[in-house]
Amino acid sequence: MTSYEKEPFNAFQAKEEAQKLAFAPILFHCARTLRDLGILAALDRAGDPGLDATTLAKETGVSEYGVKVLLDMALSGSIVTWVAPRYKLANLGHFLEHDGMTRANMDFSADVCYAAMMHLTEAIQTGTPAGLKELGDWATIYEGLTQLPQKAKESWFNFDHFYSDRSFPILLERIFTEKPAKIYDIGGNTGKWAMQCCEYDPDVEVTIIDLPPQINMAMENAKETGLEDRIKGYPANMLVPKQLLPDEADIWWMSQFLDCFSPMEILAILKNVRASMKQGARVFILELFWDIQQYDAAALSLNATSLYFTCLANGNSRFYRCDDFLEIVKEAGFQVTEQTNEIGLGHTLLELATR
Repeated sequence: MTSYEKEPFNAFQAKEEAQKLAFAPILFHCARTLRDLGILAALDRAGDPGLDATTLAKETGVSEYGVKVLLDMALSGSIVTWVAPRYKLANLGHFLEHDGMTRANMDFSADVCYAAMMHLTEAIQTGTPAGLKELGDWATIYEGLTQLPQKAKESWFNFDHFYSDRSFPILLERIFTEKPAKIYDIGGNTGKWAMQCCEYDPDVEVTIIDLPPQINMAMENAKETGLEDRIKGYPANMLVPKQLLPDEADIWWMSQFLDCFSPMEILAILKNVRASMKQGARVFILELFWDIQQYDAAALSLNATSLYFTCLANGNSRFYRCDDFLEIVKEAGFQVTEQTNEIGLGHTLLELATR
């Protein structure tokens, strides 16, 4: 990953990049429209010969004007190439059409974040999720996840699961080397991890600790899969000071949960967990740290998502630098017994024990 220590552009290049940034929102919508109207798919089917605007209009049902004005912008965005009179899909266009990560990120940006980001300045100034009003009337997005507009809800969960699900096979193998009888899944959301655990080990019991609406959704999902006897719900708001928690778990699990909170809130949550743990219990935290990613694109994605937390989620959380996060862990009275990086799409697994 880039060290960010050196200036990447000369003056001319910087001015050119500034123009790209100034029109980036327009290019974003152009790319998404090309995808959603089937224009990228049509060019993909055409292959190397490409297609002219008239043929594209007939194949997609989009006017020739619409095809040309979109694809001419796409030329400037390197999404397509042009050998008169035909347009051809470029490599960038290929990934916009076919790459699952790009689709999840783009839909999340469009359906969840786009309108809200107009309120980013207010969110920074007030420390509140000022853009959330574009989706609903809640104090944080977590209170309204089950009530989001349908398209936003689908894109939110697709985005969330795209990144977490790819780590599950590795994580299950690691967690069950401990032979846990009981797992507490804090911030269990839809219950997907809990159900994976129960399918992996026929004897384990999982208790999901989350807000009541999430518990209700998770329990409905558990019932549909026939796992309601081994998956339980414990409604709790982890931001309540000294929230009463159960104390029988062998493993306390938090996956992409603590990045939803400010440093002081993370500290309070970890201290409360520590106070509730039985002797010999372990804490596992799965997180994404932007500064230890292998690729620049991954760091960019995480830093962009941090601004989603700022503007929509709760106004004060983010994806952290690893060292900053570990300082909080230490202050909460834990020590890291094992740290595993580059799991799945860039996750880090921390195993904690009490000091």
